[in-house]
Amino acid sequence: MNPEDRIINIETKIAHQEDLLDELNKLVYRQQQKIDQLETLCAALARMVKDARESSEQGQAPHERPPHY
Repeated sequence: MNPEDRIINIETKIAHQEDLLDELNKLVYRQQQKIDQLETLCAALARMVKDARESSEQGQAPHERPPHY
């Protein structure tokens, strides 16, 4: 293999690696966006559960037995 062919081969590999790196960067970015969305959703659900729990606790006296006992 002559030096010119080796340089072409190396340049080709580098170009493929750069493309792969760009694709991986895009994938990581999209995953981070999804993680951010899921964290926002989890926080909203946690607030809803907390609010629902507080609302139900306000309707009952603490440690009160339900009427079916």
